[in-house]
Amino acid sequence: MSALLEVSGVEAGYGGGRVLNGVSFSVGKGEVLALIGRNGVGKTTLMRALIGLITLDAGEITLDGEAIGHRKPYVRAQQGMGYVPQGREIFGALTVAENLQVGAQANRAQAARMREKVVGYFPVLKQRYAQKAGTMSGGEQQQLAIARALVSSPKVLLLDEPSEGIQPSIVDLIGETLQQIASETGIGVVLVEQDMGMVERIATRCCVMDKGRIVETLSPAQLGDEQLIRQYLAL
Repeated sequence: MSALLEVSGVEAGYGGGRVLNGVSFSVGKGEVLALIGRNGVGKTTLMRALIGLITLDAGEITLDGEAIGHRKPYVRAQQGMGYVPQGREIFGALTVAENLQVGAQANRAQAARMREKVVGYFPVLKQRYAQKAGTMSGGEQQQLAIARALVSSPKVLLLDEPSEGIQPSIVDLIGETLQQIASETGIGVVLVEQDMGMVERIATRCCVMDKGRIVETLSPAQLGDEQLIRQYLAL
């Protein structure tokens, strides 16, 4: 499998405090890689390091063969990194169409084609084009957040807790759609998620984090081992 994203020995943290302690993994074309672990082990910090919101202390991030680990977030977006943060962070005062237009700025050349493609994946958005995003349900806002990231035609899509605060039927829909997008477009997906049902359904592989490191990589078959998962999540 050709690697789209290579993360090698990444160390990072906040205010001199180390959170990530040498994280290494790779993501291939069309792969859905899940990151799991207890709260506080560094999953969100890793996502913020990948997109460039925090500075690397050591290590490197390579996207489609190009080192990007010390570039600004907007440059990483232009080069093919899409990011959906925890809590979605859509622009509530803007319409659905305007939110998608914001997402298109990272790759304007592909914007029109990708806008039609993403609303095909999330048809509810086409019905709500003129609606203010802040008036939509949490599940609809999450679909918009993912669509906004996809409009820039990324090579890799980072998602931090996409199931948070969303009803189960919409979680299932989002999971199935992410799997479809990865399969049809070849986009690599990195998914931080606590909903193990979603992880089991859509992940190609699953990396377990503890104390700022990847401590184990699980196959889809292992994800169905409830005792093993409970051990890693310390439930």
